[in-house]
Amino acid sequence: MTSVKTYTIIYVILLALGTGKFLFFTFDFGYATAMGGTMLLAVIKSLLIAGYYQHLVDEPRSISYMMLVAVFMVFLLVIAAGYSIQ
Repeated sequence: MTSVKTYTIIYVILLALGTGKFLFFTFDFGYATAMGGTMLLAVIKSLLIAGYYQHLVDEPRSISYMMLVAVFMVFLLVIAAGYSIQ
């Protein structure tokens, strides 16, 4: 069971990452850099949310691996859909 202190720390980190996404597009980093940084921050945020707020950290590793395979399959589906539109 995760403590309230850990939840608070994760919440503050999520707020900082959300602010970082805003800052990428506020200042002139270039579109590609801002988009890449935003995607990286989004992946970190989703891993923190899945790990701590959805309790994947406390679950057996097999469930985490199953979630990673599901995310990989979603990425493959999105890439295939994007490729078929062109």
